[in-house]
Amino acid sequence: MEPDNPQDVTEVVNYIAAINHGLERLENNFPLSLRLIREIHKELLREGRGSEKGPGEFRRSQNWIGKGRCNLKEATYVPPPPHDMQEALSNFEKFLHDSAPMPALIKIGLAHAQFETIHPFEDGNGRIGRLLITLLLCEKNILKRPLLYISYYFKKYRLQYYDHLQSIRDNGDWESWLKFFLKGVYEVSQEASTVARQIVNLKEDHRKTVMEGMGNRKAGNAIALLEKLYYQPVFNIEMAQEFTQLSYTNANILVRKLCNIGIVEEVTGNKRNRAFIYEPYLSIFKES
Repeated sequence: MEPDNPQDVTEVVNYIAAINHGLERLENNFPLSLRLIREIHKELLREGRGSEKGPGEFRRSQNWIGKGRCNLKEATYVPPPPHDMQEALSNFEKFLHDSAPMPALIKIGLAHAQFETIHPFEDGNGRIGRLLITLLLCEKNILKRPLLYISYYFKKYRLQYYDHLQSIRDNGDWESWLKFFLKGVYEVSQEASTVARQIVNLKEDHRKTVMEGMGNRKAGNAIALLEKLYYQPVFNIEMAQEFTQLSYTNANILVRKLCNIGIVEEVTGNKRNRAFIYEPYLSIFKES
């Protein structure tokens, strides 16, 4: 989770914007649909990696999955061509909205595998597919907040993840995939409870640090900004200004003070267009 360079920072900012956009739409009773998935994709790829590959648009050409820069003949998996993809996407959306009784976690596991098999975007399919799991968990009220970091499990068992998806395509082995997926949900759920306790302790410690380091009179704006950083841990001065309603100059001074007491850090090294991260918070997810 910790950004190592400006490109990583951009991806984190885009991911947060994408998931916040999706959650806001769901809270306003907009259904999880192909339209919303395109909107989320547009947020995810608005800058940085993949931004030149049709953000918010389903692909119009053939893509494939394989090692390195393999060609179509060397591909491990070839998703449906565009004319078949449209029908597959329509069926996928119908499945999302189907009211037939089915355990929610089973349906979410099936939906993720179905989406990755369709692979409907030119780039960003993996990121959108993983984000889709979180949005479905929230839509079905299994989660109130997006605290289940299933991406960590998929990354930890990357080869098994890809093997299970490919086994569905080659052999129709849905059962092995669902066992793998449900085990992942269980593991990251256990980790999430630990992370939640760590976040509570971090909030208490940093409120105390701010009060001691800035004094009662100046701590109010710092604590207000700090609360926002639990939802937006990668930010710039303009965002800090918006969060605190301070002038740009005073927001800049406030962020500098938070840097000085070790709460946040600047990660771009630029004099302009600087980006900051709430690194102690992000490190909780990196280490979990």
